Amino acid sequence: MTEQIMSIDRMENIINVFGSFDENLRLIEAELGVRVTDRESELKISGEAESVMYAQRAIEGLMRLAAKGENIDEQNVRYILALVKAGQDDKIGELSRDVICVTAKGKPIKAKTLGQKKYVDAILKNTVTLGIGPAGTGKTYLAVAAAVAAFRAKTVNRIILTRPAVEAGERLGFLPGDLQSKVDPYLRPLYDALFDMLGAETYQKYLERGDIEVAPLAYMRGRTLDDSFIILDEAQNTSREQMKMFLTRLGFGSKIVITGDETQIDLPADKVSGLREAVRVLDGVEDIAIMRLSSADVVRHVLVQRIVEAYDRYERSRQSGNNTNRQPRKGDRK
Repeated sequence: MTEQIMSIDRMENIINVFGSFDENLRLIEAELGVRVTDRESELKISGEAESVMYAQRAIEGLMRLAAKGENIDEQNVRYILALVKAGQDDKIGELSRDVICVTAKGKPIKAKTLGQKKYVDAILKNTVTLGIGPAGTGKTYLAVAAAVAAFRAKTVNRIILTRPAVEAGERLGFLPGDLQSKVDPYLRPLYDALFDMLGAETYQKYLERGDIEVAPLAYMRGRTLDDSFIILDEAQNTSREQMKMFLTRLGFGSKIVITGDETQIDLPADKVSGLREAVRVLDGVEDIAIMRLSSADVVRHVLVQRIVEAYDRYERSRQSGNNTNRQPRKGDRK
């Protein structure tokens, strides 16, 4: 059993770090198997030597974030613990980030992980950015935030959001309403992000003026999109032809962000995903960034991260099993 005493300079920061009813502190104790006791201007951490060291580094990192005005929540705590365990606590300071955009309700939007920070930096630096990763990593939300920021700064004149309506297919004709109302359900995540950033009334005003366009991918054919911030969401469900068509819509003064999750392809088995092919084709092309987010960048409920990791493990074991069980073919070396 090891004990470590930490001195606390600013109690207002430690209150933020501990959270309501010390919920963040209880999380640190549960994850590391330590005991943290508050003694006026000191903290006593007791437990196994390695766990005590991790706890001290995590609390120090959280204190640095709190001192910079960051609000500490469960996601912050879990992510800091992961960085500390990985020996990357020197990078915690990078998490005190610039605001990308402010929502209609005044909430600042920031990258919450190192992966998200690199993704946002890539969007700002490059003309075309491909953001690939599992659900909950903020691929679409951060891209929309960057688009709204660029629109407010007048670096672009339009925001164009699009995604393929793969599940509709030939069944669109059986749905009630005109074409727009038929495809609206597939565009709902994009609407939601814009409503959050702009507010419903402002969004509607820009939509009527043509400053914002939310449309299925098929509407992009034959157009050249100048001075626009264009986001293609759910790109894993594009065909190779659709992806090439979309990329060649790029006009002067425009920026493109393509988001997708290669583990959630809804295309028929005989169809090649345009996103997968684009990653191979565009790798190394100047002014195009390919950014991969992982389960470590999931900022939804902690269970989402566990689900993503479980599926990753299952997929790796399945592929390993397939390779092991492959029957030798004629021509294979013996």
